[in-house]
Amino acid sequence: MLSAGLEKATHRRIAGVLGVLGALLALMLAGAGPASAHATLDSTDPRQNSVLATAPQAVTLTFSESVSLSGDSVRVLDPAGKAADTGNPAHADGKGNTARVGLRSGLSNGTYTVAWRAVSDDSHPVGGAFTFSIGAPSDTSVSATALQGADADGVVAALYGTGRAVAYTAFALLVGVAAFVLVCWPAGTARRRVQRLLMTGWTALLVSTVAVLMLRGPYERGSGVGQAFDLSLVRATLDERIGTALAARLLLLAAGGVFLSLLVGQLGQPPRPVVPEPLGGEQNGSEEDAEAAELRALERRAAERPQHEVRLGLGVAGLVLAVALSATWVGADHASVGIQVWLALPLGVLHLIAMALWLGGLAALLVALREGVGAEVVDRFSKIAFGSVAVLAATGIYQSWRGLGSWGALTGTEYGRLLLVKSGCVVAMLGVAWISRSWLARLRSAPAEAVEVAPAERPEPVAVAAHSEDPVRQAQLERQLAARQSAGRDRGLTPTRAGLRRSVLVEALVAVAVLVVTTMLTNSPPGRVAGEVKAGAANAPAAGGAAAAPQTEPGRTVELKLPYDTKGRTPNAKGTAVVTLNPARTGPNEVKLALDGADGQPVDVPEVQLAFTLPDRDLGPLPVALTPEGTGRWSGTAQLPLAGNWVVSVQIRSSDIDQTTPTQQFKIG
Repeated sequence: MLSAGLEKATHRRIAGVLGVLGALLALMLAGAGPASAHATLDSTDPRQNSVLATAPQAVTLTFSESVSLSGDSVRVLDPAGKAADTGNPAHADGKGNTARVGLRSGLSNGTYTVAWRAVSDDSHPVGGAFTFSIGAPSDTSVSATALQGADADGVVAALYGTGRAVAYTAFALLVGVAAFVLVCWPAGTARRRVQRLLMTGWTALLVSTVAVLMLRGPYERGSGVGQAFDLSLVRATLDERIGTALAARLLLLAAGGVFLSLLVGQLGQPPRPVVPEPLGGEQNGSEEDAEAAELRALERRAAERPQHEVRLGLGVAGLVLAVALSATWVGADHASVGIQVWLALPLGVLHLIAMALWLGGLAALLVALREGVGAEVVDRFSKIAFGSVAVLAATGIYQSWRGLGSWGALTGTEYGRLLLVKSGCVVAMLGVAWISRSWLARLRSAPAEAVEVAPAERPEPVAVAAHSEDPVRQAQLERQLAARQSAGRDRGLTPTRAGLRRSVLVEALVAVAVLVVTTMLTNSPPGRVAGEVKAGAANAPAAGGAAAAPQTEPGRTVELKLPYDTKGRTPNAKGTAVVTLNPARTGPNEVKLALDGADGQPVDVPEVQLAFTLPDRDLGPLPVALTPEGTGRWSGTAQLPLAGNWVVSVQIRSSDIDQTTPTQQFKIG
C-alpha cells in the first residue's frame, strides 16, 4: 500500500509538472511574435521623406551596429521604377555600421524609393524602405510597402527555424550521449540503441547544417524556397560570418565521424579476461599465496589500464570537438556582438556544452535504464547533471544580464518574455529531476535492483522447416521466440527502474521545450539592444527641442483617397486629396496630405485644413498642424489617442468663395 501510494503521489507530481509545462508552452506560443531585426536603421542621408533642391550624389544609411552587405543591399528606384543607383554598395569611409551607394548623374525631379537589405553583425537579416524627393514629390510606380521589411518567405522562415532547432537538439544528443558512455557507462557503446543515438545525433546535425546553409540565402533576401539551390546565394552565404561558421561545422562533423568510429570500436570491445582469485586464498595464508594474489592484482590493473588510457584519449578528443562545434554557434550569434565579447564567447561555449551534457545525457540514461544499468551508473550521471545545472545557472545569469540590460526589459521585450518562459521550463526540469532523485534513492535501497542486469543471451534459433507439415506448431514456436525477445528487451525494467525511466522521460520532454525556446531566443533582439533603440528614439526629439515625433513603421501605412469638388472654375477646384498615416495606430501618427488636380498633377490651394474625429466616443475634431512640403504637399503629426472608427476630414478652399470638405472613415486598432 505504501509503495502504491508513493507511486500515485509521484504520478501526481509528474502530472503537475506537465501542466505547468503546458501553460508555459501556451504562453510561449501566444506571446512570441516574429523576430525583429537586431541592427536598426539610425539615420539616412537624404532623410526619410525629405525634399531636396538638387540631386544628391549618394545615399548613405547608418545602423546601430555593423552590417554585412551584398551587391543589391541598397537599391534606389526612380518614379518609373528604374534603377537610379550605380550598384555595388559599400561601407562609407570604412565604417562597418554604414552602407552607401552612388547615384547616377542627371536625375530628374520626383520621388525616389530606397530599398535596403543587409545582415546584422549577429547574423540576422534586416531590411526596409523609405522615400525622398528631388525638387518636389511626385507619383511613383514603386510600392514601398512591397519593398520594405526584412521578413523572409513564410515557408523558408519555417524551414530555417526548424533546421536551427534540429541542429541544437542534434548537438545536445551527440555530445551528451558520447560523454555519458565515456564517463558513466563505457560498456554502453556495445549496445545497439546507444549506437543508434550517436548516429542519429551525428546525422541530424549534418543534415540540418546543410539545410541551414542552403536556406540562409533565401532567408536573408526574402525569396522563395526554390532559391535554396541557387549556388550563387550559397557562395554569398559562405562569405558571411555565419556561412564560415556553418562550413567549419561541416568540417568538424567529418572529424566527428572518425571520433564516433573510434569510440564504438575501442570502448565497444569486450574487456580482457582476468584470472579469478581462488576461493580458498584466505585459508592457505602462505607467502606464495600472498605473492600470487599481488600478481593477480597487478594483472587486473594491467588489463584495465589500456581501457583507461583509451577513455582518457577519447575524452580529450571529444572535449576539443565539443568546444569547436559549440563555437560555430557562439561565434555567429548574440555573444559575438555587444558588450564584453571577450567574456561572453567562452561563457557561451560553456553554456552550450553544459546544456548538451545534461539534455543529451538524459536521452542516454533512458536507454541505459531500459538496458538494466545499475545504480552506480545513474549516480555518476546525477553528479554530471548537478555540475551541468550549476554551470547553466551561472552562465545563464550572466547572459541574461548582458542581454536584458534592465529589469523592465524582462517583461517589456520579446527577448525578456522568452527568457522568462525558458527559465520556467528549466525550473520544471529541476522539479522533475528532484522526482528522479527520489526514484534513484529507492533504487539504491533495493540491493536486488541496484546491480546491473547482465545482457540477455540470444536464444538459439529454433529450426523450423520452411515447408513444415504442422503450421500450428510453427506459429506457436514463432510466438515463443517473440516472447523471449520481448522479455530480453524489458529485462532491466523493474518497477523502480520503470518509475525512474518515466520521470527521466518527462525531463527529456521538458528539455525539448527548452531547446525550442532557446532557438527562439537566438532569433530575437536582446532586450538591451531594444532598450537602447527606444531610448535613442525618445531622446532624439528632446535634443531638437520639439515635441515627440511619430515612429514610422514600414508596412503600416494607411492611404485614404478623398475625391473633392468645390464647384469652382479654377484648375484646383476638382481633384483628389490623398491622406496617408503611419503607423496607423493609437498614439502619434505621421500624416501626409497630397492634393492632385483632375489631370493628376499637384495643385496648390489658398487654404487647406485636416482634422480627425472619433464619433463613437464624441472625440474631436482634432486638427492637424500642416507644414508645406512643396506644391500640393503637406505633412504633420496626428495624435489619435483611442482605437475605433475614425473619420478624417479635409477642408479645401479653392478660391475666396469655393470650398468643400470631403470625409472618409477608417479604423484604428
